[in-house]
Amino acid sequence: MTVQTETTTTTTTTDIYSAPFIKELIRAVQAQDSYGVYKSWSPELIVKPYIVSKQEKRQISTENEVDPMTLARIKLFYNAIATCIELETNQIMQVVISINHEGFGWALVFCGRLLVVSRTLRDAQRFGFTSLEKLEDEGEKMAKAGIELVNKYKEVCKL
Repeated sequence: MTVQTETTTTTTTTDIYSAPFIKELIRAVQAQDSYGVYKSWSPELIVKPYIVSKQEKRQISTENEVDPMTLARIKLFYNAIATCIELETNQIMQVVISINHEGFGWALVFCGRLLVVSRTLRDAQRFGFTSLEKLEDEGEKMAKAGIELVNKYKEVCKL
C-alpha cells in the first residue's frame, strides 16, 4: 500500500530575493546608480518602493503629474523583464515607455518586429504591487510569456 502525501512549497522572504526576476530588478536599479549608493543597500530596501499597499495607493492623487521617480521605477521594472527575456533567448530586447502627464500610456518590449510585451498603463502615479510576491509573480509571468513568444517566432525577431 502506498500513501501519497501532498507537499506544499512556500517561498520565504529570503528565497524570493534569489528569484531570477527580483535579482534582475535589483541589478537594474543598481546599474542606474552612478554614485554607488545602492551597492550598500539591502535587497529589501532596493525593492521597497515597488511595494505599495492598497491604502497607500488610494492616498496617491491621480490629479498630479507622474513623479519622475515613479517613471524611473516603471522603466526599470520593464527593463528587468526585457533582460530576463534576453538571458533566456539570446535576442536583444528594446523597451519603450510612453506615459502622458495624466498617467496613461504604454509599456512595450519588442525584439525586431515582434512585440513581446504590451501593457496599457493607467494611473501610473500609483504604480506598485501590494506585496513582494505579487511583484515577483507579475514580472515572472510577463517574462515567461515573452520568452514563449520569442521562441515561437524567432524568425520575426530577426526582421
